Amino acid sequence: MDLEGTDGRERGEDDTAFEKQSALFALAVSDIVLINMWCHDIGREQAANKPLLKTVFQVMMRLFSPRKTTLLFVIRDKTKTPLEVLEPVLREDIQKIWDSVPKPPAHKQTPLSEFFNVEVTALSSYEEKEEQFKEQVMLLRQRFFNSIAPGGLAGDRRAVVPASGFPFSTQHIWKVIRENKDLDLPAHKVMVATVRCEEIANENLAKLASDEDWLELEEAVQSGPVLGFGKKISSILDKYFSDYDTEAVYFDESVRTTKRQHLESKSLDLVYPAYQAMLGHLRAKALNMFKEQLEQALKIGEAFAGAVRDCMETSLAEFDHGCVDATVQQATWDSLKTREKLRRDIDNHAASVRATKLSEISAQFEKRLSEALSEPVASLLDAGSRDTWPSIRKIFIRETDSAISGFSSSISGFEIDEKTANKMVENLKEYARSVVEKKAREEAGQVLIRMKERFSSVFSQDSDSMPRVWTGKENIRAITKDARSRSLKLLAVMAALCLEETTDKSEEKTDKIESVLSSALLDNGDGSSAIQERSVSAIVSPLASSTWEEVSPSDTLITPVQCKSIWRQFKTETEYTVGQAIATQEASRRSSTFLPPPWAIVALLILGFNEFMLLLRNPLYLGVLFVLFLLVKALWVQLDIASIFQHGALSGILQLSTKFLPTVMGILKRLADEGQKVGASSNNANGSVQHVPLQDQESDFSSQGSSSASNLTYSSSLTHRQVGNVDMRVA
Repeated sequence: MDLEGTDGRERGEDDTAFEKQSALFALAVSDIVLINMWCHDIGREQAANKPLLKTVFQVMMRLFSPRKTTLLFVIRDKTKTPLEVLEPVLREDIQKIWDSVPKPPAHKQTPLSEFFNVEVTALSSYEEKEEQFKEQVMLLRQRFFNSIAPGGLAGDRRAVVPASGFPFSTQHIWKVIRENKDLDLPAHKVMVATVRCEEIANENLAKLASDEDWLELEEAVQSGPVLGFGKKISSILDKYFSDYDTEAVYFDESVRTTKRQHLESKSLDLVYPAYQAMLGHLRAKALNMFKEQLEQALKIGEAFAGAVRDCMETSLAEFDHGCVDATVQQATWDSLKTREKLRRDIDNHAASVRATKLSEISAQFEKRLSEALSEPVASLLDAGSRDTWPSIRKIFIRETDSAISGFSSSISGFEIDEKTANKMVENLKEYARSVVEKKAREEAGQVLIRMKERFSSVFSQDSDSMPRVWTGKENIRAITKDARSRSLKLLAVMAALCLEETTDKSEEKTDKIESVLSSALLDNGDGSSAIQERSVSAIVSPLASSTWEEVSPSDTLITPVQCKSIWRQFKTETEYTVGQAIATQEASRRSSTFLPPPWAIVALLILGFNEFMLLLRNPLYLGVLFVLFLLVKALWVQLDIASIFQHGALSGILQLSTKFLPTVMGILKRLADEGQKVGASSNNANGSVQHVPLQDQESDFSSQGSSSASNLTYSSSLTHRQVGNVDMRVA
């Protein structure tokens, strides 16, 4: 086939398309394709047919299976440049064309040699070297002889068809080539229209981008919503679209329409961010309106769910009105996504406010429960009686029911589903129980202090709450047992949390715990060591556990093992008080006995008979002894000897040594004062000093001293009764 002349003027505007089609047809049906190339065109783009080869290679790989075709490049009018220099340049260009061609996935790694066998030859100029040219042509013709033999000029001939099928094969190949649009090039007027319309569109797009009205509008919409945004944008776009239509009216209609669509698309892409910013402002405005209206509605006491619905409808209506004002006529943009986002924001804010309000309501009722339960529970636990837990249970039920009733009424306006409402009510009940449990655990942590206070109150005070006076008649053992029993009852009450549904069950638990503690700690606490050793299992076994019978671990406040440890510490710390009471009682008994034992009296009578007779013979000694007795009695009462020696002999001696001399001096001073008062009264009565015999003065002095001593004795006796609470008889 001779394809020369395909680039002639006869082909008109479709010349390039047919050139590509014919070139591809030649490659598809031929074994050898000769490509004439002027020597000076090597290295050029269009003159060397590089675009043609690129397109043909690309379409050939997509339409046909690999078959090796020989491309014989015939370099015409060879110059002085050696063929060895020209051939590598030409091969390199062919390889670059092949590498740059987009390939189907099946031929991504296929080399050029799979499709083509490139050969290069050169012919001298026919005008200048005719003989040499003819010789070279003769040699080239010789290469075509036996070209289809193995090793010949032809390719692998893998796609050879029989001669009878050749017409049908070529028809099919030509049909495939003709139907492939990649080989079509537009007509000249279409090309001109394409270039010019694109230029006009670009010019108008640039003018739009630098338009002052558009720039002002773009800047304004960044800071806030713009009234009449859609009309202003539409007006600006209409201006530049009209300018395009005016300038491109004389060009091909299809091209003009296509480029106008491109201009519209790019122009809308330019203004779309401003439109999105406008929608963002409208969404923010509507959301703020919803927040403000909802806040005002809740302040005036509207139901939450109804207020949310009303405020949402108002806000969405305001947003829709703003979207209508922002609509651009030339665009088909939809604000549905922004509206859905606004709705989600409204729902999220409503959910946040609802959660906050519900949390506030829950906190309010929890605070009310805490105030209503904490102090009463603490007071009842401090009492530690048999009715403690039933009373706590009654208060717990009453306050919890009251709180749940108020809570349910408060959340009714939120239209919460039943499951959530029930869960919140259960949480409120659990909180009320936790308040009781927390307070019970706090009191259980101070049970030792409470037990000591209970013991001290019962042990140190009588039934009339008056302080006990240990006079020697009290049964300290019974009082101690009673005080410990009451302290043990307090420990039993504090040992477990008893908030069961039935009061009987709570009482039964408390009674069982008290019974176990009493049998293990109280009943065996007063026996002898031998008995305790024999019954050690009875003491240890009930308390050798970490839980109580029929009491869950979560309701256990003090374990049996801890109870045993607390009781041991309690007994240790209260034994001193009991010992002090016993010592005080013994001292009181000793101080109330003034007479010596009978054997001492008999001994005095026998051994002191001579002295007694001496006193009878000399009455003066008897008077002196009587005066000394009065002085000693006065000192005894004044110094309160019994109370001084109550706390021990050493301390009594030290106190007596510091008080003895001042007390003696005080008594003598009072006697002197009394003597002066008597002397002054007698001088005033007689008008002169009367001399009284010495014996009479001595008797008067003795009488006055006796009177004074008796007065001092009486005063000191009263003081001793008030301080020591001990009745003493003064002989």
